[in-house]
Amino acid sequence: MRFLSIVKSAENQGPPPQALLDAMAKLTEDSLRDGSLVQTGGLSASSTGARLRVSGGKLTVTDGPFAEAKEVVGGYAVLEAKSREEALEAARRFMRLHQQHWPGWEGECEIRQVWFLAP
Repeated sequence: MRFLSIVKSAENQGPPPQALLDAMAKLTEDSLRDGSLVQTGGLSASSTGARLRVSGGKLTVTDGPFAEAKEVVGGYAVLEAKSREEALEAARRFMRLHQQHWPGWEGECEIRQVWFLAP
């Protein structure tokens, strides 16, 4: 089964420590090798993004940054797991790296099963 992991945090926490980047690089390499990670990526600042919304039959585009957002999506991963519990354990490993290497960082990781994934 495939799961989408979405990482959210406040955008103004500064750059991640090098130790975290190194630990995440190892986790990514190991997870790609064992097949538990399909794809992952970090996202640029919300100031470079845009939101498209349909409301009342009208399409609007709003350029970032998004001041009303307390947290923004900072990255994602597509996980391959045998169960929801296995996907949660992969997310725990990822979040524990943040606890260990970036004291004071606050954020969340949302896990949702992917029902459709185009080739």
